[in-house]
Amino acid sequence: MTAEPSATAAAESAAPAPTAAGYPAARRLDLVDDLHGRAVADPYRWLEDAEDAETEAWSTAQDDLYAAYRARVTAGDLAEGPLATGPLTARLRELLGAGFVGVPAWRGGRRFFSRRTGDQEHAVVVVAEPDPDAPGGERERVLVDPVALDPAGTTTLDAWQPSKEGDLIAYQVSHGGTEESVLHVLDVATGALVDGPVDRARYSPVAWEPGGGSFFYVRRLAPDLLPEGEKQYHRRVWRHVVGTDAAQDVEVFGDGLDMTNYYGVSVSRDGRWLIVSASAGTAPRTDVWIADLSAVEPGAVPAFREVAVGYDAEIGAWVGRDGRLYLHTTLDADRGRLAVADPEEPGVPHWTTLLAEDPEAVLEDVAFTDGGGDDTTPRRLVAAWRRHAVSEITVHDPATGERLAGAAGAVDLPGLGSTGGLVTRPEGGPDVWFSYTDHTTVTEVHRFDADAGTTTLWAAPPGAVVDLPDVRVQRVVATSADGTEVRAFVVARADALDADGRPLAPAPTILYGYGGFQISLDPAYSATTLAWVEAGGVYVVANLRGGGEEGEEWHRAGRRGNKQHVFDDFHAVADLLVDQGWTTTDRLACWGGSNGGLLVGTALTQRPGTFAAVVCSAPLLDMVRYQKFGLGTTWTDEYGDADTPRELDWLLSYSPYHRVVEGTAYPATLFTIFDGDTRVDPLHARKLGAALQAATARSVDEAPVLVRREKGVGHGGRALSRTVALAVEQLQFVADRTGLAAALRRG
Repeated sequence: MTAEPSATAAAESAAPAPTAAGYPAARRLDLVDDLHGRAVADPYRWLEDAEDAETEAWSTAQDDLYAAYRARVTAGDLAEGPLATGPLTARLRELLGAGFVGVPAWRGGRRFFSRRTGDQEHAVVVVAEPDPDAPGGERERVLVDPVALDPAGTTTLDAWQPSKEGDLIAYQVSHGGTEESVLHVLDVATGALVDGPVDRARYSPVAWEPGGGSFFYVRRLAPDLLPEGEKQYHRRVWRHVVGTDAAQDVEVFGDGLDMTNYYGVSVSRDGRWLIVSASAGTAPRTDVWIADLSAVEPGAVPAFREVAVGYDAEIGAWVGRDGRLYLHTTLDADRGRLAVADPEEPGVPHWTTLLAEDPEAVLEDVAFTDGGGDDTTPRRLVAAWRRHAVSEITVHDPATGERLAGAAGAVDLPGLGSTGGLVTRPEGGPDVWFSYTDHTTVTEVHRFDADAGTTTLWAAPPGAVVDLPDVRVQRVVATSADGTEVRAFVVARADALDADGRPLAPAPTILYGYGGFQISLDPAYSATTLAWVEAGGVYVVANLRGGGEEGEEWHRAGRRGNKQHVFDDFHAVADLLVDQGWTTTDRLACWGGSNGGLLVGTALTQRPGTFAAVVCSAPLLDMVRYQKFGLGTTWTDEYGDADTPRELDWLLSYSPYHRVVEGTAYPATLFTIFDGDTRVDPLHARKLGAALQAATARSVDEAPVLVRREKGVGHGGRALSRTVALAVEQLQFVADRTGLAAALRRG
């Protein structure tokens, strides 16, 4: 670990630092760490401690500053028109009014799915089952409703999994945005709780054994067994007997392995095979083991055999209805391939490639259809792919992997969008369900009949039909600093384009990006995007290196020592938007959250003159100390480890907090932070916010640097009303700073 700074280096100055007019004063420390011979200043370290009275006083002053800004702009250009608070809130609610419906999960004659009607704060879990009062009919019941559990709306549903027979359901909820999941088990027929709460179940899968009497799951060790700084780690796989004290659970797997490991766990449909996977933090590598549960007494710790351990690749494994072991992997296939093996001989040398890597498309998911019931011989192999961020589904011979000829080899999709799911019934059959969405289509569920080769709409969102603006979506391609082509989706109003799809005039534009952790920004319905475009703006989503749009090589080209590629890609798209006349630098905003907050934080410090406004949400910004807070230790494989000299140099080369330069004309910036965030600590935004306020050459009236703090929520899920309120304020900030609000008022 890095040594603490010397007493001389850590000497503090009690005098408040000079700030631009209108900003609350922030004490500036004369603190310089000697890290591997590198002098690293950290003048606002005191803002790391949210419990300190001085930090709270500074935060309260920032609350007041933001409130004053809000009062001024909402009484000015945003006092009326489509982006005024009332109309914009109503429009966002209308655009979200269709609600949400998820792909079904069948268990024992029951169908389980998630659903949110247009006015519900949170999605609920619904069960559909045969209606005894209407032969051949079906009745639906809500099983888990977060608002019924907590009328305040601060409880979120993190995960759920019905038993193989469908008579029990395990679900996990967390409170106040903490994502600290607590597990419960519900009797499906009666709605009665039969087990739980079981705490320390964050990010835990649940794998039921047949009969519903027990399941395997993942739980952290008790905090009193762990040293400070490691209480968020040290997960293990356990076997839990329903209705018993979790303290009696049998530890099955994980002892002696990496403390940051995240575990996956699954049990085959027949209950014979237990598969456990492990990934150290967010590293793009997976180790996999398999155990034969039939070889041990129930409740005994099974013997595991290696499927693939120590390979620099991702591997997802499962045993199909036909008894074969299937492996979806990037091993020797950057964009993914499907292999098959005998679970009795599961090692890599025994794998046979069934579906080869595509030279352009990334393999996302697969499903097999069969005759159903006792007929477990696969008839069709259905594969979902992502080609340059756009989904496609193909159909193959399950024995050879060959794609079926002609129209039989493709599943019809509604447009250029994104699919998810590929769900089949546990008892088999010809049907595959999947979700579909694009920029103008709310997520819906489709059913593909593999025997007939037909696709039909299975479930539409349950809310109101949404009146959508007339928009056009197109793809542009920018050239990054090293010559790499970078694609982006551009969403604009149809009447703002000429016959060739080019902009008639520059417009206020939002550039959104992420660029990390192999996450792909695929086409998806967004009320925020549509409300902005409908008001006259342009919305752009960039597919940057570091994401998963083009495979694992694309991801690795934007991580660790290659992280600058992500920022270069983002700059290239920004420059293209200006060069092609979509916008101008005084009307261009960038927007990102989490790792995307790091992206825009770096953009504003590397290229401050490119942007008029920045929305930086739940960001990661101090890349020297990030791993000391939240879940930071799990991200060192993505970013690098500051305790390693060479990797510290990577981090210092772009760390936004360390790249602030006194006297720079920084763009208007809105940090949005959440006090319940246990992933990315709000300290990052506090520290960079203070640094920018002290350094910027612009006054708070000219280009404000603001911090919006929200309590009772965290990094992830939130109630609908909170989602809308946050989007309203972010859009209004951008509209104010890019001139859209003034243009609408004049018009």
